[in-house]
Amino acid sequence: MTIESLPESSGYFNAGVDRKMTYFSNQYVLGLTVVAGIGGLLFGYDTGVISGALLYIKDDFDVVKQSSFLQETIVSMAIVGAIIGAASGGWINDAYGRKKATLSADVVFTAGAVVMAAAPDPYVLIFGRLLIGLGVGVASVTAPVYIAEASPSEIRGGLVSTNVLMITGGQFLSYLVNLAFTQVPGTWRWMLGVSGVPAVFQFFVMLYLPESPRWLYLKKKKAEAIAVLSQIYEPYRLEEEIERLAAALEEERQRKSAVKYWDVFSTKEIRLAFFAGAGLQAFQQLTGINTVMYYSPTIVQMAGFTSNQLALFLSMIVAAMNAAGTVLGIYLIDHVGRRKLALSSLSGVFLSLILLSAAFFVGSSSTNSGWIAVLGLVLYISFFSPGMGPVPWTINSEIYPEAYRGICGGMSATVNWVSNLVVAQSFLSVVNRIGTGATFLIVSGVTVVAFVFVFVFVPETKGLTFEEVERLWKARAGAGAGASGGNGRERLLEEEEDGG
Repeated sequence: MTIESLPESSGYFNAGVDRKMTYFSNQYVLGLTVVAGIGGLLFGYDTGVISGALLYIKDDFDVVKQSSFLQETIVSMAIVGAIIGAASGGWINDAYGRKKATLSADVVFTAGAVVMAAAPDPYVLIFGRLLIGLGVGVASVTAPVYIAEASPSEIRGGLVSTNVLMITGGQFLSYLVNLAFTQVPGTWRWMLGVSGVPAVFQFFVMLYLPESPRWLYLKKKKAEAIAVLSQIYEPYRLEEEIERLAAALEEERQRKSAVKYWDVFSTKEIRLAFFAGAGLQAFQQLTGINTVMYYSPTIVQMAGFTSNQLALFLSMIVAAMNAAGTVLGIYLIDHVGRRKLALSSLSGVFLSLILLSAAFFVGSSSTNSGWIAVLGLVLYISFFSPGMGPVPWTINSEIYPEAYRGICGGMSATVNWVSNLVVAQSFLSVVNRIGTGATFLIVSGVTVVAFVFVFVFVPETKGLTFEEVERLWKARAGAGAGASGGNGRERLLEEEEDGG
């Protein structure tokens, strides 16, 4: 009988609860997670800060105020940079390691912050946004993978979700900073310029942290890898982990050449995994999260609250709910599971988008419509943040075999950023053409499609090791793409029974 075949009511799983508490009390593991998660903080700060800064950029540059396209470009140019950064981030991670990828992202991010703060015109500002996007793109690939590879499987979901907490915390911090500088000369320059501070901090702290132990082991730096692993695992688990890495290394040796991008689509189980991972990343954006986070002050003003300060304050409430919801998600993701959490999240997102749409359809005919719109925003973020916030990043950090993890992680993050770009670059133009209510109604329809996608194609991976997840996809490939949903552990048991 294997460990996986033991019933969940057995002593093994009760011991697993104690083991989770042991790992969460490991300051070394938590330290690695928090420092790597600064990449998420940078991601979140940049996402949130432009929404408030844009209000003051329009005041300084008349050409920006007169052009919705230029406003969208200022917002979305960081996303263009992030697409490039994410696309190259997978290769950088595989070739040079997670640590060097993080350090390079910090350098580029700091340069972008300086350029934005000193920008004499909107076009230099756009270039600074491109630079900062490059850093964010690399960080968005690197942080989840680094955390996942330094995390025991029992708490991997919670620790990877900590990176998402850093993202939402960064968004909330950006609103606090925006409010702090509203009465200071230079307003938006300070708002954008201070984004370089976390990058500088992470750069110097990261110099003293180790490389990912899995990357070290597969690059045949076994002694260094074991030294890191020994600070993460208890002795009996250390031996198990080394055995798994040895098996992964042997599989890597059997490959005659490095994995290429097109190899992702040549093997059915990898193709299914990438389809599920990339689909989750796309729907995270297409269900409207960065419509809310990039443009929430603008949306609040559309709802009738014209004061910049009031719009920023109400948007800060939305950002605070985002961070609070992510804390809840950290707990739920390893208890409820990834798949159930995503499905329940999407259900609530759909209902809140209907409410938000209705508020704008009512419009000026009701004096309460503005507050209904704010309520819709708060409900939206309350449902989104515990589920569709952390689940796509967690799933993508754990569903790919080691040899494909960098490439597939980079490709799926690129899908996220491309989808992000579509939303950010089109939102104001679509609103101007068909109205805010109709725009949110369309997004609610996309949410229904996302629900069906998760239900059909995304399996449950809660508590599974990387090797068990790999076996899971092989079982899906044998059973057909339509069988890819459902409980991961049950699928593994079925596979073991079929295989004798």
